[in-house]
Amino acid sequence: MPMCYSDKVLIYSNIRIELSRFDKLGGVSECHAMLHVADIETSFSQQLVDINAAYLYLLSSFGGNLHPVFKRYFLSDAVNQMESVRNREKPYPPCATSFVEQPPLDGSKIALWVYMQSDVDVNECAGGIVAEHNGYSHIWTGCCTSGEGNSALQTEVLLNRYSDYLLSRGCALGSDCIRTWFFVQNIDVNYSGVVNARKTLFERHGLTSESHYITSTGIEGSFSDPHCSVILDAYAVKGLQKGQQIYLYAKDNMNPTYEYGVTFERGVRVAYGDRSHIFISGTASIDNKGNIVSPYDIVGQTNRMLENINALLKEAGASMEELAQMIIYLRDVADYRTVCKIFDEKFCQIPRVILLAPVCRPGWLIETECIAVKEDCNPQFAPL
Repeated sequence: MPMCYSDKVLIYSNIRIELSRFDKLGGVSECHAMLHVADIETSFSQQLVDINAAYLYLLSSFGGNLHPVFKRYFLSDAVNQMESVRNREKPYPPCATSFVEQPPLDGSKIALWVYMQSDVDVNECAGGIVAEHNGYSHIWTGCCTSGEGNSALQTEVLLNRYSDYLLSRGCALGSDCIRTWFFVQNIDVNYSGVVNARKTLFERHGLTSESHYITSTGIEGSFSDPHCSVILDAYAVKGLQKGQQIYLYAKDNMNPTYEYGVTFERGVRVAYGDRSHIFISGTASIDNKGNIVSPYDIVGQTNRMLENINALLKEAGASMEELAQMIIYLRDVADYRTVCKIFDEKFCQIPRVILLAPVCRPGWLIETECIAVKEDCNPQFAPL
């Protein structure tokens, strides 16, 4: 069988490991994993020990040939937890790593998303790693922060630094950056600064409504340093040819983001010779006029949000069955059981995590981002 896409759940000690794995004969294997604490009544120290033991177990599985390239820790109390998590990181293989306070809503104190690939040469770089294979350099960057000034200034500093870093690696923000994440402390107050600074910097780099923007999530998230109001994670690829990035719009379902003052793409399909990666931005319950669908109704908003995601995937030639992971953000902890039930019924096999993280518009009760991996044949491009 040339290709295998598998989903399964492993239990290791006190950790539930949700896996999706894509294998291609003669090509790179890739795996997304979500690690969840099963016994949520244990201390943070014990939960961290268990998460890390399960992570090491995961790295030794599959013949030990999968290398971590990106991971993100979701914490319930970053001020008191991040130092312990970072200290545990020191003996591990090099991997771009992100930390953000977004409490897991299953009641645990920590959860972990890990992305792994086989047959890649991994090199550490400032703030992350570069995974090289087949003429591509996959540049993962995690947890970039600046404690200077307000959210607008911090966003400007972070994007300028990131742009300069890409230039140092022979890349450009406009042509090579695939995905960004902006975690914003007190998003109801600080998000406008992020939006304005991002728009200004994008214009300097030639990113406008007439060209394209970058697939992104802007969501509530905090760092251990209270002066850091913005955290930036990012992913770029060096070596892509013209036409390998196809932007997704689903215009029957949603309007262009610039119509309501923000500058990001709804999604992007990155086409390789043997597969496509589909990155869906943080997506909420919105219609093609920019209005919130089903105000105050968590079930209605969840259903419309999923319709929008499905429309974006369909435009990319994919379906919900090809999702490799999902991250769900809720504004109100009281909605957790309702949302959890919906996702358990519809997406029981897909690695996912549900977090407490208010969305950028107060009326949105829920937002989801996701990644899909689709078997594909694009002979004009090199395989992954």
